[in-house]
Amino acid sequence: MSLQDQPVFGRLIPAMVTPFDENGEVDYDRAVALAHRLIDGGSDSLLIFGTTGESPTVPAAEKLQMFKRIEEECGNEVPVIANVGSNCTATTIEFAKQAQEVGVDGLMAVVPYYNKPPQEGIYQHFKALAEAVDLPIIMYNIPGRCGVNMQAETTLRLASEYKNIVAVKEASGNLDQIKEIIDNAPAGFSVYSGDDSLTYEIMKLGGAGVITTTGNVLPGRMKEIVQLSADGDYEAAYAAHEKLLPIMKHLFTTSNPILAKQALACVGFPVGGVRLPLVNATAEQTQALEVVLREVGALQ
Repeated sequence: MSLQDQPVFGRLIPAMVTPFDENGEVDYDRAVALAHRLIDGGSDSLLIFGTTGESPTVPAAEKLQMFKRIEEECGNEVPVIANVGSNCTATTIEFAKQAQEVGVDGLMAVVPYYNKPPQEGIYQHFKALAEAVDLPIIMYNIPGRCGVNMQAETTLRLASEYKNIVAVKEASGNLDQIKEIIDNAPAGFSVYSGDDSLTYEIMKLGGAGVITTTGNVLPGRMKEIVQLSADGDYEAAYAAHEKLLPIMKHLFTTSNPILAKQALACVGFPVGGVRLPLVNATAEQTQALEVVLREVGALQ
């Protein structure tokens, strides 16, 4: 696709963290407040319960309640995307149908993890999902978590055959693969960066934007990068990218979203801790984080 085309879900999509209260329960009111903060910061859509939202430790009932609440509160402002993926095709389809009934605007599903399907298995998984629901679908390729890479040929096959498969979040880190997808994708199919630090490079290749962790903390700064890139002002986009790069990298020096949540607390918007098996940031990690936040101008 060309940068002049407007992607279905826009260019800046924060993968929202999930606020928890002092008892470790989902804080739905705080989540709504966070959603409004992200929208005010320039977000084009919201992704709920991605990895950054701690999806592995949140039961389906809580997820559906969150999908419903965010859709009711924010769905008239931006599209709400529900992450429904798992490593079981039947489970993914069942949950996708439930999310669709709740009223979300789109779905994201990860390449099946742990069971390491071959390329034909990945194709059949997304084919079954696309045929089971009407909503637009973003596929998510992240070999580092899944143990298998969805190859460009498989991505393009699905993009060409199913009109409701509208995008891929590419976190393979393989720019040659990503370029192949961008260059050969059908009209209307979007390629999003799944790595904050590669957003500039992927958009320069023709990518649509980013599904971001850093955008939870500094949505306006991430928006600046994607908008300048979309406008073709790559010199200014690169300058904005370089200024924010230290925090984009630092947030991933331990398991995500430990530092993303701590960073929100540091900038004055606390969202609670994380659920086991993740653990909260240590004092040393918080101190190092504050140094980087000051470096990028997010703290005085």
